[in-house]
Amino acid sequence: MPRNVTRPLVIVGAFAASLVVGLSLMFLIMGGGRNIAAPAAIGGPFQLTDQSGAVVTEQSLQGRPTLIFFGFTHCPDVCPTSLFEISEVLRAMGKDADSVNAYFISVDPERDNPATMKDYLSSFDPHLKGLTGDPEVLAKVLTEYRVYAKKVPLKDGDYTMDHTALVYLMDRNGRFVAPFNLKRTPEEAAADLKKYL
Repeated sequence: MPRNVTRPLVIVGAFAASLVVGLSLMFLIMGGGRNIAAPAAIGGPFQLTDQSGAVVTEQSLQGRPTLIFFGFTHCPDVCPTSLFEISEVLRAMGKDADSVNAYFISVDPERDNPATMKDYLSSFDPHLKGLTGDPEVLAKVLTEYRVYAKKVPLKDGDYTMDHTALVYLMDRNGRFVAPFNLKRTPEEAAADLKKYL
């Protein structure tokens, strides 16, 4: 190979080698990867109260697949529609619905106490449990589940809530699987959910 071609190749090769060595040294100095954060998990420890006054924790998710929807009882359309669709999926599951957790977690603790949740959920499948708690406790749960929720004032002095409106599917170990798709027939969604039993 001609000398005038070899020289640039040697320079490029030396540069690449020194770059690899330099980056490797920096990686080792910075802790060898021990300090690299894992992808943010969805979910975490919580202690909330259901509509009958019973305490529900993250341990309640163990052993069953779980559907979780965050919303509020004064929601005009998205929440009742989603809860109706979840109810239809649970109905389509038949007896297998007894082996699924389904939670409606309030993003509006000011108005959603257990009695309000109980009255509101009486219109939906009885497997659905409404969870609420103190504002500080719920704020922590919203953070753990990466849920956006914000109070939006209305002209009459009242307010509504702007919030994340997806259904979380958690596996039998309480780990997040994926958003659960309700935009299909209840039978198709039920068949999908049965895979996680």
